[in-house]
Amino acid sequence: MSSLGIVMLVHTALDRVERVARHWTASGCPVVIHVDRKVTNSAYSTLVTACSDNPLIQFSDRHVCEWGGWGIVAASQSAATQMLDSFPQVRHVFLASGACLPLRPVGELMDYLADRPRVDFIESATTRDVSWTMGGLDLERFTLRFPFSWRKQRRLFDAYVRLQRVVGMRRAIPEGLVPHMGSQWWCLTRQTLSAILQDPKRPDYDRYFRRVWIPDESYFQTLARLYSTHIESRSLTLSKFDYQGRPHMFYDDHLQLLRRSDCFVARKVWHGADRLYQSFLSDENSAMTPAEPNPGKIDRVFSKAVERRIRGRDGLYMQSCFPRATSERGLTAFPYSVLQGFSELFEDFEPWLANVTSARVHGHLFHPEKAQFANGGTMMNGALPDCASLRDYNPTAFLSNVIWNTRGERQCFQFGPNDSQQINEFLLRDLNASIAIITGAWAVPLFRSNMNFADIRCEAARLQQRETKQLELLDTARTNSRIRVWTMAEFVESPMEHLQTVLEDMGAPQPTHLTEAPTMVDLTGFGKFLQNLKNQGMHPYLMGDFPVNDVFGGQAKSFKKPYLVQ
Repeated sequence: MSSLGIVMLVHTALDRVERVARHWTASGCPVVIHVDRKVTNSAYSTLVTACSDNPLIQFSDRHVCEWGGWGIVAASQSAATQMLDSFPQVRHVFLASGACLPLRPVGELMDYLADRPRVDFIESATTRDVSWTMGGLDLERFTLRFPFSWRKQRRLFDAYVRLQRVVGMRRAIPEGLVPHMGSQWWCLTRQTLSAILQDPKRPDYDRYFRRVWIPDESYFQTLARLYSTHIESRSLTLSKFDYQGRPHMFYDDHLQLLRRSDCFVARKVWHGADRLYQSFLSDENSAMTPAEPNPGKIDRVFSKAVERRIRGRDGLYMQSCFPRATSERGLTAFPYSVLQGFSELFEDFEPWLANVTSARVHGHLFHPEKAQFANGGTMMNGALPDCASLRDYNPTAFLSNVIWNTRGERQCFQFGPNDSQQINEFLLRDLNASIAIITGAWAVPLFRSNMNFADIRCEAARLQQRETKQLELLDTARTNSRIRVWTMAEFVESPMEHLQTVLEDMGAPQPTHLTEAPTMVDLTGFGKFLQNLKNQGMHPYLMGDFPVNDVFGGQAKSFKKPYLVQ
């Protein structure tokens, strides 16, 4: 007969309970099952009948088990008492739930405990050493009263806690007890467990812990410190929790992860995880190499899961993890470029840029009439249409989806003061945005247009005002993006140098220096055009200092031909 006994607390998926219980008894381990009294009598009777042919499976008195309530402790007491009375050969009692699954051959666990006959495996730490408590209650869970259910009577629970704090109500901790906390799932020696259950002061201890919040995490953890001669403050059950204190659920795709942990038992396993039950409850499981249980080997995976649950993935917006200003990282999923003034200053700039870089080069994605996708497309990856009204309903989500749906491919789009300006603050906050601005370049299309000059003056004033507000935002906003700004005059003085800088920011696979730039539009007479705007009462200051005679540095400047490196 085995020296290891298993106590199982169950309340659902009773078909799985029977299979796991038989797996334990196949290695000679007796099993005492406690079935929550909320389970229907018919379901309970069915389970008892199904296990009646196995003399190593017994059922204890039933209690109502509520989360955070005394019933779980009472159930553990009843089942453990029956285990010690019915199976005198048992030397260690292992507490498990119906959602626990053995990960290694039972014989390995028995050998492991046989080598440590006096060791109690129970997580047990004082309140000042505990960092995992949720809800703001640590020592107070031992000094306040909790007659109301935290889950079912939350308002009454919170109100009564506040009342006790205000009036200074405090419960006295029984003499000799130092409150400890830890995982509910323990493995105790017969000596320690029988000492707890047979203590003459047990009625006093039980009376006290009935009003402790979540006593299943403190009753045995505290009392074991009175009687155990050797406590290893850890659980032999792999049980991971998320940032809200809820247990992680294991599914079929966690098979290799669970094997890497080398733990004896895992909780909580989904009752529908057929692959896990088939793998770990079969003889093939005996092929695993014996090793010390080490849940730390998979802690990195759980830490990553918690981080992703809290913060999501950069650029992926969903209901469960929508970015917040106080916790956001990258607002988009991949680096991209925003170019302002380039398509106005250079002819066929977008095809040229697409040719010299690996980026997908769009036109003005935020043009008032429609989103100008690359190559004249009307639909983007992810079924994003070019419809301006849909885009402007939530422009930040539109841009984030553009980048998310094309992540891995550099995106570049044109921008300007005539475009929808709602996206400006988003661009400035985004770590992935690289912004290059030639100020005043919006005047070039006006200069080349056949509009009435009075209309040109009004439009120039409007565009200059909008670009000025944008530039002011650059100075005042919390800026995370990479930004380069040139006046149009500065850029025209040395276009090759500045284009080289833009391409380097984009990570373009280019030689060290450009050999040819795109054709710049003919700017002959542009200086005189700006002077005419001034003469009409509009002061065009964003372009920089353009000479009226189109002479830079004492020499005439030709604007008609491409710039070439000599």
